[in-house]
Amino acid sequence: MQNSDQQTTSSRFRSLPVFYLWPLRVATLVLILLAVNQAFNFNFFIGYTLLSNKYMYSILIIVIPSIFILIPSSISGSKLSVPILDLFLASSSVIILAWFIANSFEMMANGWELAAPKTAQYFSIGLWIIVFEAARRAGGFGLAMIVGIISCYPIFADIMPGPIRGFSFDVGTAAGYHAMSDESIIGIPMRAFSNLVIGFLIFGAALQHTGAGKFFINLAFALLGHIRGGPAKVAIVASGLMGSMSGSVVTNVMTTGVMTIPAMRRIKLSAPFAAGVEACASTGGVLMPPVMGATAFIMANFLETSYASVALAAIIPSFLYFLGLFIQIDARAATERLKGLDKTELPSLKQTLKDGWYYIFAFALLIYLLLFLRREMLAPFYATPLLILINQIFSAKNRWGIKELWSFIDSLTKLFVELVGVLAGIGLIVGALSMTGLAGTLVNDLLSIAGGSSIILLLIGAITSFILGIGMTVTAAYIFLAILLAPALISTGMNPLAVHMFIFYWGMLSFITPPVALGAFAAASVAKAPPMKTGLEAMRLGSVIYFIPFFFVLDPALVLVGSASQILPSLALALAGIFIFSASMQGYLYGVGNLKMTDRVIMFFGSLILPLPGYTIFPISKYHLLIIIAFILLPTISFSYIRNIKQQNEK
Repeated sequence: MQNSDQQTTSSRFRSLPVFYLWPLRVATLVLILLAVNQAFNFNFFIGYTLLSNKYMYSILIIVIPSIFILIPSSISGSKLSVPILDLFLASSSVIILAWFIANSFEMMANGWELAAPKTAQYFSIGLWIIVFEAARRAGGFGLAMIVGIISCYPIFADIMPGPIRGFSFDVGTAAGYHAMSDESIIGIPMRAFSNLVIGFLIFGAALQHTGAGKFFINLAFALLGHIRGGPAKVAIVASGLMGSMSGSVVTNVMTTGVMTIPAMRRIKLSAPFAAGVEACASTGGVLMPPVMGATAFIMANFLETSYASVALAAIIPSFLYFLGLFIQIDARAATERLKGLDKTELPSLKQTLKDGWYYIFAFALLIYLLLFLRREMLAPFYATPLLILINQIFSAKNRWGIKELWSFIDSLTKLFVELVGVLAGIGLIVGALSMTGLAGTLVNDLLSIAGGSSIILLLIGAITSFILGIGMTVTAAYIFLAILLAPALISTGMNPLAVHMFIFYWGMLSFITPPVALGAFAAASVAKAPPMKTGLEAMRLGSVIYFIPFFFVLDPALVLVGSASQILPSLALALAGIFIFSASMQGYLYGVGNLKMTDRVIMFFGSLILPLPGYTIFPISKYHLLIIIAFILLPTISFSYIRNIKQQNEK
């Protein structure tokens, strides 16, 4: 999912002849059957449900060789043929992983992760090397550097300086732990993939290949295209929905942006602003339930809770973010007097719903199974075949033939290859930190640096999450900080779910924040706009996302922790804060009109204080805080309104 954003698009894959494609397709089908067998406990495929470690080694033996076949060793590598070296690596990975599958029961029964025989250690070293190279190809050089350094850390831990000194191990023992423990290669990241992510990847791919993207765009245009700033609001809805399906910011920008950005340009929005809107919407889509990126599934595993709980917790924060985007776009459209598109240029709402009602039905079924029945492991395996079946029966335009079926399978192969390569590599990071006990040491050091202050720790976490989000995949950055930073924040009394969501949000900010801003730069290429100017527009438009994580981590009611009497007041204040914040960023408040710079500054700071609970940043109660803010904001808004009325009367 998100790891694909750290690279270029599908051009990084080889265009292979049928000779290579068919084994990859068969491997993907086998992986799907294994996942279905494991989820439903059918026993129809291999006669029994696999042990956890055997199941994950089976996934690796299917996917890792495919990485070497599909992804060249370098950007300049051959895209049309597979070199001898890559065939050797693919063959070696099959042999190595076959050995682990064959010995999976013995290694669990005899505790080989800590005391492996020599043969097991040699195979473990081989798997370590294979996984590292797979992670490099799937996740890029930056991820490979981090994985390589940290995974080797246990060998040299005893000679490192004080704060990062830990228990050391010889190469064989370290390799054995990496290969056979449930804390490393087959640890949390791979468990999340094998138990949850596979099904949702299949569902998302099925939606895209049955034409859901075009349906959601047409639906958004039919509903919003005619109103003030309509095309920009369409981009928010359409890209948000598509981003939720794909879990990839850049991929979503490149697919929906080609339709939304030209529409925004038609109503005279500048190219950088139009591209910024698309980048912000696509980024928000990954944060929006029900189908979020791979990081959300891993978060559920870290918290030892259901994915449904994570999805529910994300509802209010994602709504606040998209509300902020909507308000800013409306304000921009009002100040520049931008109209929507003529209704004659827009698709018919009735016809759109008639053609694509089953997409909504599939989503509704998924949400029902996920949030109400709490069947997150099984939900996509029910929703996907039903969606495909209905599409085959009712759709004339998007009905699959043999060609479309294989295109669907090929897209899944690429998704599995990218994600497994990255997640297995990230597992090496987790394993190294677990093996040496470094995580606990750094937690104590962080608490000491912050002097026990939760606010200072949050600022450290925000900055660190952002920096790591630049150089690593969001998933890798999240896992790293979930191990090192989250325990320190939780120890200060913060809600665990809110803490993990905080880290996730701040890791996503690199997509719209220069100098990297991958999402914004991708949108700039579509809009033919200056990349850095687009990044600054995206940063300004999406600026509310920099503060929302602080709102919910300081007030867990915003991630649905607490009773209705706690959640509703917090939500009301957060909505008011977002409304005023967005108005201050664009210099226009609905119902009031244009704002002066002094008014905007006052409203900006007031809006940030409004959602804060009492006795957090300021040593006063919530009641007294609201009184102070009211005395500041109400006169400012009133004077702005009176001034605008006078100016209108003078005209």
